[in-house]
Amino acid sequence: MIPRSRATARAVGYRTFYRLPVGLRRRLVRLAVPKYIVGAVTLVRDAEADGAGRLLLLRQPPGHSWTLPAGLLQRGESPVVGAARELAEESGVRLSPDRLRPAVPNAIVHAKGWVDVVFETEVPASTTALVVDGAEVFEAAWHPLDDLPRLSRATARLLGYYGIGPLAGQLPEAGPTT
Repeated sequence: MIPRSRATARAVGYRTFYRLPVGLRRRLVRLAVPKYIVGAVTLVRDAEADGAGRLLLLRQPPGHSWTLPAGLLQRGESPVVGAARELAEESGVRLSPDRLRPAVPNAIVHAKGWVDVVFETEVPASTTALVVDGAEVFEAAWHPLDDLPRLSRATARLLGYYGIGPLAGQLPEAGPTT
């Protein structure tokens, strides 16, 4: 039970807050609430691959390791639309957002306010043209899941949550926090 004087102070505080203009209330809430950077990531598998399968990876600047198609969401953009947009921008693979399905877990919350919303899809590698711009992405290629190239630390960690790569089995199975 909250002491009477504290309850009265809270009531006065709420009454005062709700009398403020909506725009000012939103700004005050944004100052008090944790902020997150939200990115969309797509795990693209080769629909034709045998065995363990193959995964689409990108080599981006500085070019020392490989990553997944991913990027930040634009203001007001839904995660699945952002994932489809980033996939097309970075690899040339154009898919409708309804072709992407949420991965399990769908969101990975990283330290320092970073959230990745992860989606999965399959496409036939033999008929899917990979197109990169040479600036944001140097190379896009299919890699066997049982013989992945050197991955960025963030990519290796994210794939570990899905039982893929060098950290498979070392991270909590469905643990959404890192």
